[in-house]
Amino acid sequence: MALSHAIMTALLEDEMSGYELAKAFDVSLGLFWRASHQQIYQELHKLADKGWLRRETVAQAGKPDKIVYGLTAAGQDALSDWVLGGSRVQEGKDDLFVKLYNLGRDNAAHLAAEVEQRREKMMQRLYLYERIRRRHYAKPEALPVRRKGVYLALLAGIRQGEQFLAWCDEALAMLATVDKR
Repeated sequence: MALSHAIMTALLEDEMSGYELAKAFDVSLGLFWRASHQQIYQELHKLADKGWLRRETVAQAGKPDKIVYGLTAAGQDALSDWVLGGSRVQEGKDDLFVKLYNLGRDNAAHLAAEVEQRREKMMQRLYLYERIRRRHYAKPEALPVRRKGVYLALLAGIRQGEQFLAWCDEALAMLATVDKR
């Protein structure tokens, strides 16, 4: 998936400025697709230049003008074409797993601490996901069609997080057995 598709998806329901989009991205699609604010702004310009987004300058009292972006019909068509195309999983790169290939008596405690930190971060993420699920998706069967898709993506994140926690627990138990002599 290109960042452009994530941005256009975020603009399906509402027009937003780059700042608003970056903030919304941090708490929605950003849970599954990482992008810096700078990357988002650069992509907004490219999408507008392609005609897939329209830009409107909005005057603000006491502040610089802001540019609001909205999806055009051509952008909706491009997004629809992308949805109908094939999907691919992006392989992850995680240096912790490479470090585990180097497990030894001298670094087992350090690696256990890294796994514990990852576990804590995942617990925080799962707490957020559950808050979102309870607040916005308590009755998934009653959701409008598009929101059901958002729910399914959120549910995948929850299930992956739960599996990662189980792995962390297993890894910590095994690392605790490494003899430190």
